[in-house]
Amino acid sequence: MSAPAVALPSRQNPSEGGTLTIRPPVWSIDHSDAPQPTPLPAKCARHELGREGVCCKELKDEDERTLIDPDVVRDVVIGLSDGLTVPFALTAGLSSLGNSRVVVLGGVAELIAGAISMGIGGFLASQAEGDHYRFQAKHTAARVVRSCAGEMEREVHAILGPVGVDESLSRQVANCLREVEVGSDAGYSSSASSDAESNTKLKFQPSVGLTPFLLKFGEGIEEVPTMRMYTSAFTIGMGYLLGGLIPLLPYFFIQQAHVALMWSCIITGVILLIFGVVKARVTGAAGSGIGGYIWGAVSTLMVGGAAAGAAYAIVAALEGA
Repeated sequence: MSAPAVALPSRQNPSEGGTLTIRPPVWSIDHSDAPQPTPLPAKCARHELGREGVCCKELKDEDERTLIDPDVVRDVVIGLSDGLTVPFALTAGLSSLGNSRVVVLGGVAELIAGAISMGIGGFLASQAEGDHYRFQAKHTAARVVRSCAGEMEREVHAILGPVGVDESLSRQVANCLREVEVGSDAGYSSSASSDAESNTKLKFQPSVGLTPFLLKFGEGIEEVPTMRMYTSAFTIGMGYLLGGLIPLLPYFFIQQAHVALMWSCIITGVILLIFGVVKARVTGAAGSGIGGYIWGAVSTLMVGGAAAGAAYAIVAALEGA
């Protein structure tokens, strides 16, 4: 016979006259009135003295920006850096001919070919990362199955030990992760490696178990999503295209190539400064002070200017020869 249903208690709000349903309790992180231990998702220290009813998750840092994915930032930096230097050197070399039309035609041809080439390079690089991860995952999963418990515990402790985890806890982590991956019925004997490897193919998941733990924290590699290849190709290619248009713009409006070259140098320098500030902002390198932005702008101008100057000097030397 089932127990009768009981309505949840409610209380009357004297100020508003409305009925408020009692919310689930919030346990203190140090103790619980219930006989069972406090559930992990319910732990909170807002009831402790001195907290004034504020949860630690509600406390914010001075700078709470959400940074852009570093892989995307890296692709943008690669594309823009190449786009600002290579077309600049080419247009500077062609400007010695004195005709801006020739500079524009050569620059646009190089810009389109370079953007396509850079995009393909980003796609192939991400594809190579994915192939490398799958190869390492396959061999690491097989090694996890055929290795003994002590070897896996040593490998896990070699990862967790330097960050302060003791040996006993590392052993528990290794056994738990291996049981999740291959099951508790799998033995550590090398003679049963063929059967164990076949079981691994059925039970192994890319993000669960000892294999992904060893790959991510031991070797520092992670699975590359398929969308990452296309994102990298588009980001690098468009970065190169947009960056290459900047030093080429003055040649569209100024007929004298040497005058357009002077404006190209000025515009490229200003864009490098702005790019340095934006890069320092989105990567968090600037911190919270203005000095970080200044250093980001100046360092980007110095590096980009040195690269463009070196490329122009080599082109000029080849023309003189």
